[in-house]
Amino acid sequence: MNQALDRFFGIRSSGSSFWREIVAGLTTFITVSYIVVVNPKILEAAGLPVGASLVATAITAAFGTLAMGLYARRPFAVAPYMGENAFFAFTVVGALGFSWQVALGGVFWAGILFVILTLTGARTWLANAVPPSLKAAFAVGIGLFLAFLGLMSSGIVRLGVEGAPVHVADLRATGPLIAIGAFFLMVLLTIRKVPGALILGIAAATLAAWCLGLQKMPESLWGAPPDIMPIFAQADLMGALAPAFLPVLFTMFILDFLDTVGTLYGLGYKAGLVDKDGKMEDVEKPMLCDAASTVVAGICGTTTSGVYIESASGIQAGGRTGLVAVVCGLLFLAAIPFAPLVAAIPSFAYGPVLIFVGMMMLTAIRHVNLEEIAELVPAFLTVILMCFTLNLGIGITAGLVSYPLCKIAAGKIKEVRPGTWLLAGLSALFFVLYPY
Repeated sequence: MNQALDRFFGIRSSGSSFWREIVAGLTTFITVSYIVVVNPKILEAAGLPVGASLVATAITAAFGTLAMGLYARRPFAVAPYMGENAFFAFTVVGALGFSWQVALGGVFWAGILFVILTLTGARTWLANAVPPSLKAAFAVGIGLFLAFLGLMSSGIVRLGVEGAPVHVADLRATGPLIAIGAFFLMVLLTIRKVPGALILGIAAATLAAWCLGLQKMPESLWGAPPDIMPIFAQADLMGALAPAFLPVLFTMFILDFLDTVGTLYGLGYKAGLVDKDGKMEDVEKPMLCDAASTVVAGICGTTTSGVYIESASGIQAGGRTGLVAVVCGLLFLAAIPFAPLVAAIPSFAYGPVLIFVGMMMLTAIRHVNLEEIAELVPAFLTVILMCFTLNLGIGITAGLVSYPLCKIAAGKIKEVRPGTWLLAGLSALFFVLYPY
């Protein structure tokens, strides 16, 4: 069996091993599994029932991740995006007043548009038009974004006050102390080249939380799956094509498109899948998996989906092939009946993984020419706005808008590709139409 898997995924040729891929898949799942619990809680604000939403989230994630492993053969997890789910619940439904059925229709049509653009090659052409320095900046920005999320979920950093938005939390508290201990345990095990260092850190922190009573142990390991039918195939497809909804549909499209491009190339640098020219081989395959998962999301009853930045945890654990995604995808399906166990992993147990992985992703900065201001400024804007707005799409679009402007100022307009101009125009339109 191992030989068949090796032939299909190319495990040995990638420099990995069967068990390393299994451990990497488990690592990725544990760091991304929170979406199965968190996404339904966010979408509850839009009126979607939590139980049905949990099943929709898990099915969508399983579909996209298995497709990524079996078709694209890449070590990336796919799931409903954080950020987009908040936009769906609090902006589209909450602030703008559209029904969640119309919003789901928007998700479906955005996915259909992604599929068409991918199959025609337009999406790949646009992805290749992103300058290499910006692709590297995406990786750095995602790394700092992950690290910040990890600091927040670990309880090391908390919200501050006006004038000082963030503040160090009480580091005498048990939760943050466990998180700090888990982080340095991961560092120690990684230095010692112990397999599964990140998994062991998560397990140690979770056991400590259970033993100290900081997190309730699950009363049972599994339960009966909730009914998905209240939201399955409930999307209002015609309502999503109404003129009043079109700006929202465009925003959904741009957010998902740019988040995926940024995350895909950021992770690609981490996994060694991006060449010196900033290109990824067969990039249309993971993009098609991402597009198809968004279509499935609209049908099942959840938000736009795409490649998850937490996939970097499995890559850091040594995963390099699609077997990582297959393992993670199967675990998403298993999470439906095992949701009580998944929910019992505290945030300060997986938060240190995000900090560790974010730190490791900073190495991509070497691909940015820091001596040339026309390259540095767009990369800088990309990184800081990804982090300081807590929105990957804002940082990516800012970088794409500023890149050609800086090249014009430097007298190097010939270095700007036609596709880069198109992306800059779409990004500028995004800022105009974004429902602030």
